[in-house]
Amino acid sequence: MEHRNFALAGLMGWPVAHSRSPDIHNHWMAEHGLRGAYVLLPVAPDTLGQALRALPVLGFAGCNLTIPHKVAAMALVDRVDPVARRIGAINTVVVQPDGSLAGFNNDGFGYIESLRDEVPGWRADAGPVVVLGAGGAARAVLVGLAEQGAREIRLCNRSADKAQALAAELGAPVRAVPWEQRHAALADAALLVNTTSQGMHGQAPLDLALDALPPQALVSDLVYVPLVTPLLAAARARGNPVVGGLGMLLHQARPAFAAWFGTMPRVTPALRALVERSL
Repeated sequence: MEHRNFALAGLMGWPVAHSRSPDIHNHWMAEHGLRGAYVLLPVAPDTLGQALRALPVLGFAGCNLTIPHKVAAMALVDRVDPVARRIGAINTVVVQPDGSLAGFNNDGFGYIESLRDEVPGWRADAGPVVVLGAGGAARAVLVGLAEQGAREIRLCNRSADKAQALAAELGAPVRAVPWEQRHAALADAALLVNTTSQGMHGQAPLDLALDALPPQALVSDLVYVPLVTPLLAAARARGNPVVGGLGMLLHQARPAFAAWFGTMPRVTPALRALVERSL
């Protein structure tokens, strides 16, 4: 089969121009000696179904999905992985040998791997976890942590009803904690995760006092522009170990590449440096 010699994948979104995914996947393609390309596919929402069905016809191994397609695509693929169904979104489509489409969500995997990368020996059941935010990224993090055996996850979000709905949907170990109690919720935490956009370039810093947080607790921020957010700087200043958001972006790409091209790539210092230069 001709197209098997030419590796093709891409990113569907609207817009997609800002994405770092091509840098990541094209770096791995070169590293593994694959001929081909990972391309940006600007797809408007009303043509998503046609675009997905064109993947096997065009010889694509699959694609990633970004805003606004991650939820809508679930109804358009032939099979959705159970983890992705729990998260409620897919970020990866894999063309199967028969031409059918399978949907996956690797964001939770990417998050967990980013912690393990920075803190070897990290365990989800080391103590209570506090997660801030209740959007799509939070869902992936919550499912990932629960799968890894977290026993208590305190979910804090500015709009309480969103946090309560998400906690009710996911069930134990997730429970909603009112936003006003976020400072106190840190008291015996082993891990703090910011999944909100606060602290991103152009956004207000996260309004959170770390006084109650144990000094050995791990502090993680999904924001990676800037690489060191005000939250991470404050945590580092008081001696807490910290993990930035870039690792999640890099690690979530690995299972997609493996599913498309049959080899699990690594996150190397060279790849990290390449993507950091583009930020």
